[in-house]
Amino acid sequence: MVLEFIGADHEVTGSCHYLNVNGKHLLIDYGMEQGRKLYENAPLPVPASDIDYILLTHAHIDHSGHLPLAYKKGFRGKIFATAATAKLCNIMLRDSAHIQTFEAEWRNRKARRNANIETFVPLYTMEDADGAIRLLNPVEYKEMIHIDEGIDARFTDVGHLLGSAAIELFLTEDGVSKKIVFSGDVGNTDQPIIKDPEAVDGADYVLTESTYGDRLHSEEKPDYIKELVEILQFTFDRGGNVVIPSFAVGRTQELLYFIREIKEKGLIRGFEDFPVYVDSPLAVDATSIFGKSSLECYDEEATALVNKGINPLSFTNLNLSITPDESKNINFDDEPKVIISASGMCDAGRIRHHLKHNLWRAESTILFVGYQSVGTLGRALIEGAKTVKLFGEEISVNANIEMLSGMSGHADRNGLTNWIRKSFDPGRTKKVFVVHGDDRVTESFAELLHKEYGYDAYAPFSGTKYDLISEEFIAETKGVPVQKKTIIHTRISTVFERLLSAAERLLGIAKKYEHGANKDIARFADQINALSDKWEK
Repeated sequence: MVLEFIGADHEVTGSCHYLNVNGKHLLIDYGMEQGRKLYENAPLPVPASDIDYILLTHAHIDHSGHLPLAYKKGFRGKIFATAATAKLCNIMLRDSAHIQTFEAEWRNRKARRNANIETFVPLYTMEDADGAIRLLNPVEYKEMIHIDEGIDARFTDVGHLLGSAAIELFLTEDGVSKKIVFSGDVGNTDQPIIKDPEAVDGADYVLTESTYGDRLHSEEKPDYIKELVEILQFTFDRGGNVVIPSFAVGRTQELLYFIREIKEKGLIRGFEDFPVYVDSPLAVDATSIFGKSSLECYDEEATALVNKGINPLSFTNLNLSITPDESKNINFDDEPKVIISASGMCDAGRIRHHLKHNLWRAESTILFVGYQSVGTLGRALIEGAKTVKLFGEEISVNANIEMLSGMSGHADRNGLTNWIRKSFDPGRTKKVFVVHGDDRVTESFAELLHKEYGYDAYAPFSGTKYDLISEEFIAETKGVPVQKKTIIHTRISTVFERLLSAAERLLGIAKKYEHGANKDIARFADQINALSDKWEK
């Protein structure tokens, strides 16, 4: 019964952890790294084709984004996730594949003009995303799921995103039973639309995130409506636009929820029916899924609106931009407006075009509404960058840069400790592993849990292995810093990597015929051997 730490250890993104139980291979999340990488992730201990099950805490790409890559490399097992998470993955993984393919096409056009630039191969394709989506098995909150012999699971709402969950795993091997909980991302309290985090009923081991483990949100409940009204009024009076880089799933829907109330109450003087543009096909699709998930995920306030026949995410003069032409036309309209566009950290997507058109304008406002990872354009802007480069052009930053205080999908330090203390007794819980936080934050939060609350807390690096039965470390690592020339995880550009990926996929197919005969496969094996003989000479 071995736990191994793969990704999001001393880092905020790329969540992935591995379990070997009764000879079965499980992953909890398989996320993509976003922003700057600090440490090298550990490789999967087995080929992707040998993974039997993947359990997914929620749909955000830093937890789900490598599922198509697993499929590409031969994974054909089951992926368990809540029903809402499965619906969101249906659009988010396709969107990620589209981005991978688009980037490859753009880079390869550039490569044709420069013989020294290597051909760029997308991390995965739409076919791989579709394959991963077909493996999704939706489950309900609080339902006990039998995964395999000695492996049962239960998903508990932790209020981070529509469908987000902490995963409780009940494991038995060689007559020894253990319970381990993976927090996923624990939500902030008093968020609009979705419920507050629910506690779980104890565990022997816990993996907890620590994104905001070193900071506090406002002590008072933030008045998002008041803050948003002040920013909108100030900007519209100056004739500018409010540009909001927003995550397409979660934060965009919260903003629509607030703006509906602002419009209903007529809180913006002189601009009562101001236009709002949601410029992201993914955000449009996600908003539709939010609307269809009210019964299972909405909090009491949002449910009350639905029961009155009110759509909490819709209002007059809401414009949904789908096509590139619709997106471009937004910037040819001089009327003060709100532009909500992906991506939330400004590193990709249509938001970069809106920044190019508005950053230089002193009358406009760029409003951030979520965490900005180290190394992203969003982080540079909130830290006071005077100029930024967009599409090869230096752009002066003259616009007002604002942050909606306290608006976060993550629990802060107090929220995390409250959830942990309500869920886990330090007398029973043998160890709390602190993951999914910036380098120093994981260490400081582990120290806080130990000194203030008596937990045996530890912040592992990728590659650390722990035996859940013997309660001993099999391997402890200190982290391998990323070198500047390291190939970014989101590309597979060398011939060797392409060959290795194809071989892993082939191995997964071959294993299906381990105990059976197939003439086509036998003939194919002969062809591979003949080709290998030729290349070895």
